[in-house]
Amino acid sequence: MEPATTPNTPESSTSGLRLAIAWLVVGAPLLWGVSQTFIKALALFQ
Repeated sequence: MEPATTPNTPESSTSGLRLAIAWLVVGAPLLWGVSQTFIKALALFQ
């Protein structure tokens, strides 16, 4: 029985683009939520 092998493919620019889009999709709302929390927390200390 031969061992299963995977094709040795180099990383393409498409996967880098997908990674950047995924970070934007997750990071933008996260950054907005953190900034809103910070703004509301500042009101507690005034």
